[in-house]
Amino acid sequence: MAITVNVAEATAKFTELLNQVLLGEEVVIAEQGIPIARLVALTNTNSPRIPGLDKGKVFITSDFNEPLPEEILSDFESSNFVS
Repeated sequence: MAITVNVAEATAKFTELLNQVLLGEEVVIAEQGIPIARLVALTNTNSPRIPGLDKGKVFITSDFNEPLPEEILSDFESSNFVS
């Protein structure tokens, strides 16, 4: 079962919470009772990367670097992403 703490407690006890994570606990950080983040230990961080492991799983089309079509560009321009 996860340990749930609020943001202020997580800030004040961060080192202690990290120690709990290293012992296998999961820490959920909540704001006003709503979970917003999960603190978990990383696994396999010492494993070497293997080149070519995903060969054949990724396909990039020949038009990858071409400009986007106008209908897609207009969606970006009309959204809140562009000021």
